This record gives sequence, C-alpha cells and structure tokens, in this order.
Amino acid sequence: MLKFTLSRVTCRAGQSFAPTRDPGDGTALSGSQNVVNPAPGDLQSRSVEEGGGDVAVEQEPAPLTRHLRVRQDRGHTVLEFRGEIDIAAAMEIAPYLDRVTAHPNVRLVIDLRAVDFFDCSGLRLVYRARARLLDQDGELRLVCTHPLTLRIMRVTGLTRLLPAHATLDAALGQPEATSGSL
Repeated sequence: MLKFTLSRVTCRAGQSFAPTRDPGDGTALSGSQNVVNPAPGDLQSRSVEEGGGDVAVEQEPAPLTRHLRVRQDRGHTVLEFRGEIDIAAAMEIAPYLDRVTAHPNVRLVIDLRAVDFFDCSGLRLVYRARARLLDQDGELRLVCTHPLTLRIMRVTGLTRLLPAHATLDAALGQPEATSGSL
C-alpha cells in the first residue's frame, strides 16, 4: 500500500523515496511509474489500476465541500452537515458517508447545527449511517439544535433511536453509543 505525505511516499513493504515536485502547482509527484495523484477529498483508501497493478492511495485531510466538513475529535469522526440538506446535498454527502461507515468499530458524530434546511434526503442519510454502523459494531451520535430538524426527527421516530445532543461536547462526552433499537 502506498501512503502519500507531503515529503515522501511509503509502500507497504517499507520502501520509500523522496518525491520531486511539479513546478506548476507543487502537488504532482514523480520518481515512480505507479504514482497516483489521489482525487481531492478522498477519505479512505481506494484502488486504482495503473501499470498492470492495484495501488491503494490514502489522502488526508478530509473533504471540504459546500455541504460537508469532516474532522477527527477525541477519537470520533465528526461529519458536520452544512446549509440545505436536500436531495442534491445528499448526493454529494453520501459517498463520503459510505466511506466512513464502511469500516468496523467506527465512532461517528453527525453534527447538524450548521444545517438551515433538512428534508427526507437528510433523514435518509442519518438512517443509512446508523444502519451501516450498527452492522459493523460502530457508534453514532447526533448533534442538532434546529427546531424544525428536531421536529422531523421526532415525527419519524429517529429521536427514539438516536437522541440528539445540543452540543458537540455533550455528544463526545457520552460514555455509551446512543444507537439502539425500538
């Protein structure tokens, strides 16, 4: 597996080399036939066929999109949804959400405090994340303060499965996962 950092590329076998930078934008690496420039915003490893083999690439930091911010906080991955979470935003967020929830024992917080509008598409994202994490022994916590978003979650029964916290500190300080069953 190759791991890209600003100063070197390391393969699973521990061999490494110092890359040279492209004078144009300072991001391209050279020095190997199988160097892959990862797509901006990749959260996890991905496989790319190049030169007759698979190359797994990891890139940090997490994506910065119009509707999503991702960061690590106290051992949890925090997905901060932003703006209007409608079908278009859900299509943008879903691939990142699926990457995060694809691994076992993930500790995830979905923070909805920066959301202005939240419809059934956003609700579907939260339910999907919850189901995927329960299948993988993960944890999901929710932060939400918007009255209309809380009402949608209450009417649909989500708050019984996943109580919302008013602050990120409250969600991260909770000793047990709030994801449960009816």
